Amino acid sequence: MKTRLLTYQPGNTFLHRTNPIAKLILAASVVISVFIAKQYSALIAIAAIIFIGMAFTRVVKTLSGLIKAMLIISCVMFLIQTVIAQSGNYIFLWFTLHGIDIGAKAALRLFCFAFPLVTVLTVTKLNDLANAVVQYLHVPYCYAFTITTAVRFVPIFAYEMSQITEAQMARGVEYDTKNPFKKIKLMMPLIVPLLVSSVRKADSSALAAEERGFYLRTRKSSYYKYPFGWRGFLSVIISALIIALPIVTSIFLPNLV
Repeated sequence: MKTRLLTYQPGNTFLHRTNPIAKLILAASVVISVFIAKQYSALIAIAAIIFIGMAFTRVVKTLSGLIKAMLIISCVMFLIQTVIAQSGNYIFLWFTLHGIDIGAKAALRLFCFAFPLVTVLTVTKLNDLANAVVQYLHVPYCYAFTITTAVRFVPIFAYEMSQITEAQMARGVEYDTKNPFKKIKLMMPLIVPLLVSSVRKADSSALAAEERGFYLRTRKSSYYKYPFGWRGFLSVIISALIIALPIVTSIFLPNLV
């Protein structure tokens, strides 16, 4: 089954119609805010903002697989941090108050880091993102094209992997095992055909781009312009407020959890 992760989901929401650069600023502000947040209240508030944004853009169902995966990874991060941070009073087994505090914050940060940029890429056409980056940030088109093409290949390679897995399952290989180590051992032989397919696609894409005059493309070559508009300026204001949230919380509400 074809994955929808990092695949554009059409819509008519506020974030869909916002300037691509404003979306990047908004995603970067969330990441910066998560990085500087020191209190649980600020981290939980940022996580709530992320999920509200995902709900308004109607991508929660699309990213449900990523949400489940990040929950598991965050739990693993929590356990690792509790093992590393052993200072403080012991509560149960190796768990200490300091370890639980460090682990919970690390898990929250990791969980919040994963979704801003993925959400932006889900509600933005990669061609629009590349052209807007070239227009506003004056990034050479070859670099913008390379980055967006790499992102575009992620769902394609995931689909290729799914096809190879289904072909092996038709031959009797049991990939639905619950043993993670056995599953990894079964998946390792699939890397070679996936790598061969990836090299072929990259080579064909390079030839197609060269035939279309890729190296002649400049910043002025794009006929479509991306005005900032009121949605872009509103997104910048929201970005500033999101960055100010943990700073204001730590200064004016230092005793808040």
